[in-house]
Amino acid sequence: MVCELALKRIYTQADEQDGFRVLVDRLWPRGLSKDAARVDLWAKEVAPSDELRRWFGHEPGKWEPFAQRYRRELTQPDKASALTALRQTMGAHHRVTLLYAAHDEAHNNAVVLKDVLQPR
Repeated sequence: MVCELALKRIYTQADEQDGFRVLVDRLWPRGLSKDAARVDLWAKEVAPSDELRRWFGHEPGKWEPFAQRYRRELTQPDKASALTALRQTMGAHHRVTLLYAAHDEAHNNAVVLKDVLQPR
């Protein structure tokens, strides 16, 4: 089965079109209860390291180096293992929505992760 991937800000209302909802941030979103978030899986292991996250600071000017560094991080053994587990989970679902808390919809880790996870 081919899994359709989508991105969505976690503060946006959940709906049935989301399918299996995966939070891909290292930190739980501020001000959001676990019930309200309707997260099926919190895959914090695939999120950028604290060091990389802090360095990036969601500054669009750092986007390209951030994306390159994050891709490299995803090849490290601990993250690669978590990525494999996430891919296996995705295989059991028709649609998976990667959730993130960032305000910037174009420059966040979920954008990079979606590209990495997309079937080639």
